[in-house]
Amino acid sequence: MMKVFGSIVGLALLLVSAQCLLPPSKDDLSQISLLGMKYLDKQIENAISGVKEMKTVMERSGEDHEKFLSALEKTTQQKEDALKAAQEMETKLSDEQEVCNGTMQSLWEECKPCLKNTCIKYYSRTCSSGAGLVGRQLEEVLNRTSPFSIWINGENMDVLEREDQEQSWRFQNLEERYSNVADGVDSIFTDSMRVFDHMRSLNPPMFPSPYRMPSIWGQGERANERAKAEGSVNEDVVVTKPSGMTCREIRRNSAGCIKLRGECEKCVAIQDIDCSGKKPLTGPLKEELEQALAMAEKFTQEYNKQLRRFEEKMSNTSSLLDLFSKQFGWVSALANNTDTKDGIFKIETVMSKDTEDPEKPGDTNVSVQLFNTPAMTFSVPGDITWNDPKFSEVVAQEALDRYKQRTVVVK
Repeated sequence: MMKVFGSIVGLALLLVSAQCLLPPSKDDLSQISLLGMKYLDKQIENAISGVKEMKTVMERSGEDHEKFLSALEKTTQQKEDALKAAQEMETKLSDEQEVCNGTMQSLWEECKPCLKNTCIKYYSRTCSSGAGLVGRQLEEVLNRTSPFSIWINGENMDVLEREDQEQSWRFQNLEERYSNVADGVDSIFTDSMRVFDHMRSLNPPMFPSPYRMPSIWGQGERANERAKAEGSVNEDVVVTKPSGMTCREIRRNSAGCIKLRGECEKCVAIQDIDCSGKKPLTGPLKEELEQALAMAEKFTQEYNKQLRRFEEKMSNTSSLLDLFSKQFGWVSALANNTDTKDGIFKIETVMSKDTEDPEKPGDTNVSVQLFNTPAMTFSVPGDITWNDPKFSEVVAQEALDRYKQRTVVVK
């Protein structure tokens, strides 16, 4: 009797095992494909919502961009007006100082080495590195400039004009980068809206869920505040005495070392030189030139601040948009890949592997058609059978992940 019972149990287990290995029917495949398609619809819907938020971020950036352009244009005009006035004053002064050019040049040759050594000495007391660079830069400035033009206000017209050119280049570079980012976002958005319209024609209207991201503006300021709360000292912002310049400023513009001219006897003598009853460096034209140069320097520094702020915010925006693109940009590639007669997702075959142990089912091989790309074949873990509600989601997600990888490679 026990042998008969055991045989019946064994036969029942064998039948159950056999039933589990039976492949799904055509109707079953259609139902699984339908569930997978609904899952993909939701993924596409979420991605389109993300792209819409990406577009919103770019539009907010565009508003700030216009404000930056307006401010930069105003500062540029003020800087150019000041430089033009300084150039006119310098031309008039140059005519006056020609009568004592030889005497002035002789004193200048004795002034230069003292000025260089003095600057390096004061810089080295505060700043831990870069003294050699500062010395070489200053020597180049002193050798290519006349004592007259560089003496006024510690700034040389050539330095301001060169920085004006560098600022123009930086601005053009930033504008080009900004345009590339904006064009990229517009392209992704346009293609994503094509996908949205196509999906809406296949399914009931989709209602994208709200997608919120924290504001990017002000993150730079908060980062600076956090940096201050670390209690660490950045020696680049430490002010050196008696020049009043920071380590970074001296490294970037060693011509500022001219502010130390009072430390060298021969340098002081240049300012007091008198030729034919004229003192070019102490007359009213000198004062006008000093004022014009001071204004030019002021607006040059203001322009630099505006450019740095523009660059910082653009960098923050680009980083955020890059995250959006990596997470949601794949949906734009569907613009030319959703025009299929059989829908966007179809499971074509499901084959379960046989195993000797019925309690440890083998993996299931599936062949999937996603959009209008070539069919994909991969395995699903055996513990998720084809009649499990999770099966369609697992297959759809795996197919989508593989599609994203192909899309990234293509781009």
